Amino acid sequence: MLSREEVIAKAVECGFEDTGFTTAEPFDSQRALLEERSEEYGWAMRSGLDLIAGTDPRNILPGAKSIVVLVEAYFREAFPALLERHFGRCYLDDDRMLGNRLEKRVKAFRTFLRDHGIDSKVPFHLPHRLAAARAGLGTFGKNCLFYSRKVAAGGSWVLPIAVVVDQTFPPDEPTLEIGCPDWCRNACLAACPTGALKGPRKLDPRRCISYLTYFGSGLTPRELRAPMGLNVYGCDRCQNVCPRNAPWLARELKMNEKAAGMVEDFRLEKLLRMDKAWFTGRIWPHMFYMSDADLWRWKMNAARAMGNSRDDAYVPELAEAFRREEDERVKAMAVWALGRIGSPAAKHALEAALPGSVGPVREEITAAMEASWWAKTGWSEPDRERAIA
Repeated sequence: MLSREEVIAKAVECGFEDTGFTTAEPFDSQRALLEERSEEYGWAMRSGLDLIAGTDPRNILPGAKSIVVLVEAYFREAFPALLERHFGRCYLDDDRMLGNRLEKRVKAFRTFLRDHGIDSKVPFHLPHRLAAARAGLGTFGKNCLFYSRKVAAGGSWVLPIAVVVDQTFPPDEPTLEIGCPDWCRNACLAACPTGALKGPRKLDPRRCISYLTYFGSGLTPRELRAPMGLNVYGCDRCQNVCPRNAPWLARELKMNEKAAGMVEDFRLEKLLRMDKAWFTGRIWPHMFYMSDADLWRWKMNAARAMGNSRDDAYVPELAEAFRREEDERVKAMAVWALGRIGSPAAKHALEAALPGSVGPVREEITAAMEASWWAKTGWSEPDRERAIA
């Protein structure tokens, strides 16, 4: 029978930076939370992610006796500023679809367990962060994220991986509390631009920018577009302002070569123009929550980010997207973005877009023309009347 020390030694050999143990008892508090907030988390169930079933490890492995939690740091190296501007860091070195690094290390760890007579499962719907805290590997932040006890200078730039096993290991002492300093003054809550953080450890995922960028349905609500800023896929706002993350953010890290090689492929204009072949070959292997059926959402997000950049250089791209794209959600966001930029060139693009436009797209054009930036661009009242007529 393997000892804790042998398991930890193998985890280190496989490249994991911390290891903890907890029991396979159900996560009753998580189940109660999900049941209480079924309206907020119903989207997960509808998408096939049975979070409630995941609160009982024995639903995953009938003979479950313990959970071994491995801690993986996803922010070991620096990322290009252009990518950090638009994408969550956890996706910038994500190889879950390529399976050539992290997956191989997890498989090596599980093979070691199997060779010693231990069956294991790595479930996607078990509450991994809660398992990590129950295994004493760190505490929570008010932003609902897990903060390591020793990885990434005690920061939240980590991915806990729960391995359910059918051998009993002595559990570690749980550290389920919030570890934020009193003097932080709720920095993460105040910084969330869409109001997704309702209070310490209370998140409405439907207003979270990360959720909105890859799971949100339909055209992004108008009142959320400006607050979502430049984010195209994911968001690190609540982590960037967190004083617990400041020590790691202050370090000089070597550049991540893989991410540096992604810069050209992930430029906003290329995302707005991409076809299925480009997406499948260059984008999806790194950021896979959206399939090729969701190209419209990628393009909508890129157009919104262009608008929020207020950069006049994007006007030709947005005008061309309006003419080229057939999806009304992309067209509508393109004209919203033109209105958000609000330059004379954007004015002319909107004027050209209006004739023949109908339905939601026309409504977006009209709303853009009626926005507060009108006076700033020098449009006179007669100009406005002629344009909308």
